[in-house]
This record gives sequence, structure tokens and C-alpha cells, in this order.
Amino acid sequence: MDEPTILHADLDAFYASVEQRDDPSLRGRPVIVGGGVVLAASYEAKRCGVRTAMGGRAALRLCPDAVVVPPRMDAYSAASRCVFEVFRDTTPLVEGISIDEAFLDVGGLRHIRPRPSLIASQLRTDVRERVGLPITVGVAKTKFLAKVASAVAKPDGLLVVPLGGELAFLHPLPVERLWGVGKVTSAKLHARGISTIGELAEIEPRSLDAMLGPASGRHLYALSHNQDPRRVVVGRRRGSIGSQSALGFRRRPPEEIEQRLTALIDRVCRRLRSAQRVCRTVVLRLRFDDLSRATRSHTLPVPTADTATILTAARQLFAEARPLLAERGCTLVGISLANLDNEDAIQLMLPFGKDTTALDTALDELRERFGGKAVTRANQLGRDLGPSVPLLPD
Repeated sequence: MDEPTILHADLDAFYASVEQRDDPSLRGRPVIVGGGVVLAASYEAKRCGVRTAMGGRAALRLCPDAVVVPPRMDAYSAASRCVFEVFRDTTPLVEGISIDEAFLDVGGLRHIRPRPSLIASQLRTDVRERVGLPITVGVAKTKFLAKVASAVAKPDGLLVVPLGGELAFLHPLPVERLWGVGKVTSAKLHARGISTIGELAEIEPRSLDAMLGPASGRHLYALSHNQDPRRVVVGRRRGSIGSQSALGFRRRPPEEIEQRLTALIDRVCRRLRSAQRVCRTVVLRLRFDDLSRATRSHTLPVPTADTATILTAARQLFAEARPLLAERGCTLVGISLANLDNEDAIQLMLPFGKDTTALDTALDELRERFGGKAVTRANQLGRDLGPSVPLLPD
């Protein structure tokens, strides 16, 4: 086979594309998903400078003609499931890495469809025809390079990095294309006159270690030479699950933020039980109006999927973080459940004390049948708690 076999498939402006698919009047127009904070933007809006996580007012100043729509997480989840069905119809070797992207290994299809470029092209056609969404695919020898190729090919494109031509493709690109190069690392590299991946690849590993630290230096040196031994892994279970809610830039009282947190806990615990998992660690994440962040975590004595237990831990973490809210406005609250295990890993406890498992199960069944808002807490009645966004696995 004379072509690489790893595909990185990435839906284009996913949330915004779903909105444009479902509402023909939005097609070809700049679309912003989310009000207080931009959750997604169509490419028409991106061309005006709108970016994810930008404040809504700033986004509208850049793109005053944009149409702002509220997020519809159920629609996005349904679209994602349909797209992943297309992925699995293409090859059994699919590794999902988020709601809108995955790696696919098509090396085992050489006797059926020998050219991965044709498989990638057909994949794009199938997603467009069966789901109605644009998707970009990068094809390369390694997972890292396939992801870089899809990023370069966006939007709605296909790019194959030929075998033997990996470094010729990679080295002219800016260093920001490397995983792990953010604003801080980028500034350090540019300060030393390093702007392309090829320039970084010429530096001795010891010099990179001194400049960036041993771990980061070795990591970036390996990527600059396309050294990525990872395989496409099927069926790997998440190490954590979570959800977050954007609050916008308006100052909100701690009580309102805690109500958002409570709603997130209810949703995430339901997902935890649906996946037949339990957690040991509860992680609270806050983001502030100066773009700084705070993280607090607590490890429970035993694994659990009990909403009340997890909510108690989360509220304690929030109480510890409350002094920060007085200093800075909170723009995002998120919760993550980590150190996951299968539910059968729970060590049975003696039947002393209050067991809320039956209550959790009944509420899950009601929400599954009648919708997520069929049963809610009293302190959330009549309140708009905003959208929650599933967090990517750690």
C-alpha cells in the first residue's frame, strides 16, 4: 500500500453547522452559538475574528451581522451519534476523541479498498449525504500528523500526507501547529527566533530541554520529527466525565453559580450511572473574567455514583473557592468526575445509614422518559440555568 492509513476526521464548526443544517435561513450567514460566551461560530463568523470562548459582546462587535442562536445540546449529541455510525460503517477501528472528531485506522481494508485517500473521500461523502454536515479529513502515517493535516485542510477539505513526504509537509508549518505549543511556549520559541517546526527540529534536544523543560522539550522534539508511535485504540473507556456551563461576563452572586453547579452535578451523575461507572474524585473548575482559572478536587473514601454524595463534595469545594469569587467575576463553572471504574467495582457496604440509590434510579428513569427537565430541584424552578457542555476526557 503506497498511502498512509490513519485518518483524522473532524466535523467543521460542529455546533454552528448543525444549526445551519436544521435552519436553511442560516446557511451562508455568520452564526454564533451561545449568548454570553461563544460556544461555537460558523466559518462565516470566524472570518470576522470570532472565536470559541470569546465574550458574546466582543464577538458581536467583530461581527455585528451575526445571528446568535441558543445551544441545543440534544441536537448536537444526536448528530454526533449519526456521524460515528458512519465512522464505524467505514472501519471497525475508530477511536473517538471528542463529540465531533475521531481517528480511524483503515489499514485492514487494503484487500477491499486499497487506497485510503478514496476511503477518506467516500467518508466525507457519506457524512454529507447521511447526516448533512461538512467534515474535514486528514490522512497520514501517524495520529499526530493526521490531525495536523485535517487542521490545515479545513474547512470541508481532504489532505493526504504522502509516505516519505511527512517532514516536507510538517517543517514549513508554524510551531503553533505542534500539540503542546500554547501562548507561553510559543512566546519562548519566538523570542529565540524559532517560528517554524523545521527550525525547532534543528535544535539539539538538550537545548530544548533547557529552554522549555525536559518533558516539554522531548515531547516537541519528537513531534517535530513526526515521532508518534500511538495506535488507534478502540473501546478505551474515559478516565473522567464532566460538564461545564458558561456564565457570561455579568457578575453573578455565588448562590446563582452554586445553582448552576447543582444542575451540572445532576446531569453528570446521570451520565455516570448510564455508563455503569463510579467515581472516586470530584473536580471543580472555575474560570474568571481575567481569563485565570482555579481547580479544586476531592477524593472520596469509596467509589460512588450517588448524586447526594458527589453533590456534597462539590459544594464543599465550591465553599472553599468562594473567596475567589469576591475578587474576580466567574465566567464558567465546570464539574468533572475522575478516577472512574466499573460499577461492579464498588465494595458493598453494610446496610447502615441512608441509601439514595433507589431515588437516583427513579429520577434517571423519569428524565430518560420525559426529558432532562421533567424533574428538577426546587431552587431551580423558573430559572434559566443555561446550556451545559460535555467536557472532553482527560
